[in-house]
Amino acid sequence: MLHADGLTKRYGAVLALNGFNLDVAPGEITGLVGHNGAGKSTFVDVLCGLVRPDSGTVTFNGRPLAAARGDIGVAPQHIALYPGATAGEHLRLYGRLAGLRGRALTTATDEVIDALLLTDFLDRRVGLLSGGQQRRVQAATALLPHPPLLLMDEPTAGADPQTRESLLAALRHRAAGGTAIVYATHYLPELADLQATVAVARHGRIIARGTTTQLLDGLPSEVLLRTAGTDDLRVHTTDPARTLTTLLQNTSGPIVEIDIRKPSLDDLYRSLAG
Repeated sequence: MLHADGLTKRYGAVLALNGFNLDVAPGEITGLVGHNGAGKSTFVDVLCGLVRPDSGTVTFNGRPLAAARGDIGVAPQHIALYPGATAGEHLRLYGRLAGLRGRALTTATDEVIDALLLTDFLDRRVGLLSGGQQRRVQAATALLPHPPLLLMDEPTAGADPQTRESLLAALRHRAAGGTAIVYATHYLPELADLQATVAVARHGRIIARGTTTQLLDGLPSEVLLRTAGTDDLRVHTTDPARTLTTLLQNTSGPIVEIDIRKPSLDDLYRSLAG
């Protein structure tokens, strides 16, 4: 299990982490969300060893983070690949760096090629690939050695739907096998697709934590009632069924549309950030 306790990090006058706490269990996908500057990327940098916190501790499976670096696979926010090397060369390089050889390397490589749909461009230099293809190669290098902890920092930023779908499916499969995943993103609907728990960061600390059901409970739904020749009537309410019944009882004329929009993760974040 990943356990971060009381992390702080200051850059001059900017307090990037301010008592940041987070636990992620084996097999759990945790969606880390928050505005730019909330501390998400700084936290990921701490886990990667790129930044040393001013205070606080991080352990993984009971070991200090420094002793668990080999257990972590990372797909950073920005593309970190070699433009002159092919996609296949990247897989072989990262596999060998992770200690894979022979049949183990071939098996692991074949698995990520199939999962992330890399077959058609394995022999092309990464610098000539589209942004979505580069995202898939980068994710493949993180997944390749089957690390027990995956850090995915905005892994689908600017990606095409095929890239997004293949990556999310691969992460669901890894989580089902026990991999702990930290998934930092601005694309909140992806967290629903991943059936992820959610950690909301603001001003360098986690301000809300739980399942989407737990966090959305109590947020208002929106009831839309549209009648012929009149303006739309929109009402925000925590009891949409009762509200709709009341509206129907007090509405004259033909009704052309009724819609109930349940609260989303976007609504959750806006309520917390507000």
